[in-house]
Amino acid sequence: MPVPTSSTAQAPLPAFWLRDNCPCEQCRDPRNGQKLFQITDLPEDLALAASTEQDGHLEVLWSDGHRSRYPLAWLSAGHRGDARTEQDKRHWQGADFAAGIPEARWADYLADPAERAAVLRAVQRLGFAVLREVPAVERQVLAVAGTFGYVRETNYGELFDVRVEPDPNNLAFTSVAIAPHTDNPYRDPVPTLQLLHCLENAAVGGDSGLVDGFRAAELLRSEAPGDFAVLTRTLVPFVFRDRVTELRADRPLIETDPLGRIREVRFNNRSIGTLRLPAAELEAFYAAYRRFAAITLRPELQLEFRLDRGDCLIFDNVRLLHARTAFEQDGSRHLQGCYADLDSLASTLAVLDRQNAVLDGLQELFEGAGAEEYLGEAVTQAGHMLQAAVLAQRSGAPDHLVAAALLHDVGHFFDADSHRAVTGKELMAGHDNRHSHTGADWLARWFGPQVTEPVRLHVAAKRYLCAVEPQYRAGLSAASEFTLGVQGGPMTPAQAAEFAALPGAEDAVAVRRWDDRAKETDAATPPFEHFRPLLAALLAPLAVNGQPGKAS
Repeated sequence: MPVPTSSTAQAPLPAFWLRDNCPCEQCRDPRNGQKLFQITDLPEDLALAASTEQDGHLEVLWSDGHRSRYPLAWLSAGHRGDARTEQDKRHWQGADFAAGIPEARWADYLADPAERAAVLRAVQRLGFAVLREVPAVERQVLAVAGTFGYVRETNYGELFDVRVEPDPNNLAFTSVAIAPHTDNPYRDPVPTLQLLHCLENAAVGGDSGLVDGFRAAELLRSEAPGDFAVLTRTLVPFVFRDRVTELRADRPLIETDPLGRIREVRFNNRSIGTLRLPAAELEAFYAAYRRFAAITLRPELQLEFRLDRGDCLIFDNVRLLHARTAFEQDGSRHLQGCYADLDSLASTLAVLDRQNAVLDGLQELFEGAGAEEYLGEAVTQAGHMLQAAVLAQRSGAPDHLVAAALLHDVGHFFDADSHRAVTGKELMAGHDNRHSHTGADWLARWFGPQVTEPVRLHVAAKRYLCAVEPQYRAGLSAASEFTLGVQGGPMTPAQAAEFAALPGAEDAVAVRRWDDRAKETDAATPPFEHFRPLLAALLAPLAVNGQPGKAS
């Protein structure tokens, strides 16, 4: 039987590739996606026994009896490139930022995952971003780095002060102008990110500058391809020495990946040691080196701006070249810097994107299925849940209970068996999809028990309250009274005692009371976006492939 093809493939997919990428829990750890078998564990005669397409998935029965299920959208996805190469960058020159550089307020960056993702994506794609209004206190730069990764400690320490020093071991610690350059090119690996946090800048001069090294390398490649080739294949000795340190890394000025794409630029005239090659090769190198240096100094490539007190610049140290104008020595200019790495930033951004995908999926439910009527009440599903969340917030409930109140009825949006929405009319007709359990199980992919268990128990809480508070049942709406019967009716005394002993019972009762009151016609509620930061803060570590949207 032929192996199915993806929509982007002309030839059948190789059987070993398809089986190697089986996403089931027998093949991959659901916590981290790591494979649980060796490629040599698969039989030599591996083949498909049968395959079918159903509900947007390809289901495969293998010759050894194993079953796999693949999302069709995943099978048709294109090749994902190396995010470090020029392929995934937006090249720029100074004029591209005439309307402003990528920036965000520190408070917004901390509070809003979408804002934080936008800043980190700017660093990844453009090479830099600036955070404004970061507290101008010593060592705060380390806290900034900690929001997306880990500090790379060097011989300069976990952080370094950029100010005039009486006995500097680096020109950065003087007031002279610094040409566009890469920091620490003499390290292998070089720190891939640098942060500079301005504590004071009252000096005349001392403005910051950036050059897109990838853009400069791209220009060299188009204008002088021979010179570009020389700089990609010549190993340059980058050296740093002081009384306690001796560092050396032999790397090309422009590094490319196996496909020839620009991946890294190391450029620092101060740190290039003595290159020892045959004379003809030295001639070729210095001609190419000078041409590239001249390109990096072209005025149109320069982006200059001033870092003021509280500004923190984050930039890609293996792509952008950074510079500084000279400043008067008697002017007060003090920056604190540290190094970090792009892999941690990329990891944090990927997790934020997954989290935002979860929140986007929930928002789609509120704005889509949530617009449907709610069990014959005068409010919509979404309006009911938003009202419940508002009531929880107004009562001073902790965030996890506000989230539970907001999400308590998501189980109405789909049925665990049929994978389709179960309307309020169907529930009122006697079809119970156990929405409390269905919703809690679905939410458990992204939220912890503090959120999911009140959701799971909120129907039981109604049955409990009817058993222990006679006046409670008298206040139920007609629709709620009807669904009480569908859901099992009031608890027996033994059931009520058992429920009251459950760890989440008290929270579930609180959610139930907000649930009962959240049925006001035309009540003013904020949109779902109001609750996104609260939900984002409660998201648990995500399943590797977990994304909401269509229920499954």
